[in-house]
Amino acid sequence: MTPYQKVRQLIGSLLFNAVAWISVAIYGPLMLLTFPLPFPQRFYLISRWSVFQLWMLRVLCGVRYEVRGREHVPAGPAIIMCKHQSAWETLSLQSIIPPQTWVLKRELMWIPVFGWALALLKPIAIDRRSPRAAIQQVIAQGRERLDAGICVIIFPEGTRVAPGERRRWAQSGAVLAAQSGYPIIPVAHNAGLFWPRRSILKRPGTIQLVIGPAIVPQDRDHQEILQRAEDWVTRTMEEIEGVKSERVKTKG
Repeated sequence: MTPYQKVRQLIGSLLFNAVAWISVAIYGPLMLLTFPLPFPQRFYLISRWSVFQLWMLRVLCGVRYEVRGREHVPAGPAIIMCKHQSAWETLSLQSIIPPQTWVLKRELMWIPVFGWALALLKPIAIDRRSPRAAIQQVIAQGRERLDAGICVIIFPEGTRVAPGERRRWAQSGAVLAAQSGYPIIPVAHNAGLFWPRRSILKRPGTIQLVIGPAIVPQDRDHQEILQRAEDWVTRTMEEIEGVKSERVKTKG
């Protein structure tokens, strides 16, 4: 990369971050006005902010994306188990998957304006310091969301993981599938190569996102469901990243 390209990358990344925060301050209060609407309409209007961010990411930073496996996008509610590498997938999935909500850390709900608007999308806000209580919350609230026709997005590694690395998967998504009967849709992507975690800089290029075939939970226990989903995501990540992933050690 030439010095000119590096400066352009820095300026584009700084502008993107500035526009993101300014747009939250402007659009956030407007999002709150959607509370009387039915969930599908509310989700559509609120998710326009994410669509705008993806457009700004392309214009200012040169980051595009391609989707493979669109034929696997569920026609109805499902549990989406997605690789977590950056903030990008939290934005992009909103325009790829039908009306959805997420399992997320409850601290996000405390952010002024942003957290209030987020609450309108019925997230399952868990306390990660209480794993057992979190699993029960995901099962109870996840079933409620699915029965209401809302997809549930789960990042089973629990945190953003750098490219080429993987962490132990939490069991909550697989337990939810086994107990509710709703299918799991695995999703892999390499966004961390272009929007690295804990980095201001965005690298130009094309993100690859791959949607896998549904994993039907009938006649399978949660451990088999979890293993099938993790194996598919791991194989696909190695394909699109071009490296063999290694599990990083975690506590517990």
